[in-house]
Amino acid sequence: MKKDIEIPVVENVYIAVVKEWNEEFLAQDWNSYIINDRDTPIEMVLVVTKGYDQDRKTSLLRHGIGTIDPKSFAKIEMIQEELLGMNNEFSVTFFADSKLYEKKYIFRKHTINEKAFQDLPVMDQRGVLMK
Repeated sequence: MKKDIEIPVVENVYIAVVKEWNEEFLAQDWNSYIINDRDTPIEMVLVVTKGYDQDRKTSLLRHGIGTIDPKSFAKIEMIQEELLGMNNEFSVTFFADSKLYEKKYIFRKHTINEKAFQDLPVMDQRGVLMK
């Protein structure tokens, strides 16, 4: 029965977008990260990303992150400046506590900007956070 199926709620796992200096290209880049603010590791982390708006869409990108220790983070990908004008979706799947978790994080177009910066948990940086 559907009522017997337990769907665990994702808590204390976030997606953040940070503007960082790239030494190789001597420019500012937007980078996305997954943050594990839990007290336990998350395992077999898979992140699928895409960008879209009414007229355009990007390719799906799949990132196998592996295990993220408690109170730590991992880089997902760089986001090109022109994609900030699109909706950016991050679908996250992982195992923790012998359960499968899944959550979709959507940054609406133009919400990734320096005006939206806040202190990020675990990272000791400022950026745009999606809970």
